[in-house]
Amino acid sequence: MNSATVRNLLVRGMLAGLAAGVLALVVAYFLGEPSVDRAIGFEEAHSHEHEMEVVSRSLQSTAGLATGVLVYGVAFGGIAALAFCVALGRVGRIGARATALLLSAGAFLAVYVVPFLKYPANPPSVGDPGTIGKRTTLYFLMMLLGVLLAVGAAVLGRRLAPRLGTWYATVVAVAGFVLAIGLAYAFLPAVDEVPREFPATLLWRFRLSALAIQAVLWGGFGLLFGELAERQLNPRPKPAANTAGGAVPAAR
Repeated sequence: MNSATVRNLLVRGMLAGLAAGVLALVVAYFLGEPSVDRAIGFEEAHSHEHEMEVVSRSLQSTAGLATGVLVYGVAFGGIAALAFCVALGRVGRIGARATALLLSAGAFLAVYVVPFLKYPANPPSVGDPGTIGKRTTLYFLMMLLGVLLAVGAAVLGRRLAPRLGTWYATVVAVAGFVLAIGLAYAFLPAVDEVPREFPATLLWRFRLSALAIQAVLWGGFGLLFGELAERQLNPRPKPAANTAGGAVPAAR
């Protein structure tokens, strides 16, 4: 794949990430923000300390939210597009659309689901401010492990395929990935800082909305980028014009 094609795919990946970010923003605003507001209300009702807001809540839930989600979408869209250039043709005899969807699903699993199951998202009022550095480090460590182990599982499956066949190689690779993730879950420290009086239903809704936002972001990216990549790599032939100025169907 030449540099011009890679550059074009990178641009399309960022555009697809931006569009997917818009979809995720809608989900975040209508599904996630109500849970955030309730969590903040709970914190204010149970806290005797009242800090001055540096940034208003209305600005956080609109411009701040939009900036964060859209920048996230563009950044990960560009990274995923570069990964697509590497993966295309190396994950079986599948086209650009299927490769994009498979890559998007794998990224969603490794980048978000794997660390989410160990260290799930919490509302603003949950967690000790003194441990935020430790919690952030553990989360990104789990994310890094998820990505590295997913890449390792893909490489293992590809190398075993000639000897075991595609089906059994895939089973072995997936089993190895699950086993390695399970060991990481067992050895990394747990974090449980949810107050006992915090409503369980609110916590569940917040975490479910966080998962839904990521699912929409990566699912939308996979569909949009797959279509853009397909048109870039396999452009449709233009109809040829006849001598009378009309158009005739292109030869098949």
